Amino acid sequence: MIPYGDAIQLNFGGFIPLSTVDWRGRSVCTVFFRGCPVRCTYCQNAAILAGEDFRDIEEVISLINGSKLATSGVVFSGGEPTMQKDALVALARAARNLGLATGLQTNGVFPDTLEALIGDRLLDRVALDIKARWARYNNLLGGNYVKNVQRSLDLCTEALRNGALSEFQIVITLFRGYDDEVAIIAAESGDVDLVLQQGVTERVPPLSEKELKSIADGIPRRVLIRTREGGEIVYESDRSRRTSRKRQG
Repeated sequence: MIPYGDAIQLNFGGFIPLSTVDWRGRSVCTVFFRGCPVRCTYCQNAAILAGEDFRDIEEVISLINGSKLATSGVVFSGGEPTMQKDALVALARAARNLGLATGLQTNGVFPDTLEALIGDRLLDRVALDIKARWARYNNLLGGNYVKNVQRSLDLCTEALRNGALSEFQIVITLFRGYDDEVAIIAAESGDVDLVLQQGVTERVPPLSEKELKSIADGIPRRVLIRTREGGEIVYESDRSRRTSRKRQG
């Protein structure tokens, strides 16, 4: 065991020793945190949104260390990892000490945790899940979350600008019938990397890569498109190319 954070425990949701899909261009291990205050009906990790499985931090650090030969980073996911601030900060610091890059997948409802991580330079990458336009946020999620998510967006955007974060992206999980949300979310979230992620549910067929490209055509910047069939691709519409040329000119 690697001694670290003696009094801290993690409500543990799972561990993947090697992933090539959680961080584009890197092989990473992924730590899942159990628990989340938001109950999205489409969550792919619904089984760990509640319940308890507390593990000593040293046990989880040993899992990360055991994957180090095959990985260059660790991603913290969930559930919602920022819900467990002390455990997340301790694990991110331990990963740094192991020489690993650190990534976070978050819904942004706990900005204080993000502020602590960014302030201590414990993150390299953040993927922030934006679920709707601001006007619909609280009704959709059934809680007063919009101001917290907006603060998380501002924290990460500023951290990217000042070099405290190397990578930051907005992820929109998109379902059929909600494509009108995309242009509004893109405008409200600012000029940062945008991912259109194929939402999968039993109720309706998922949007195809072709359909997601069509939606991306309405956004005046390059986007990433992520589907189960094609993985992640970089897509730049004619409109985004024209906008890019105007900026360069």
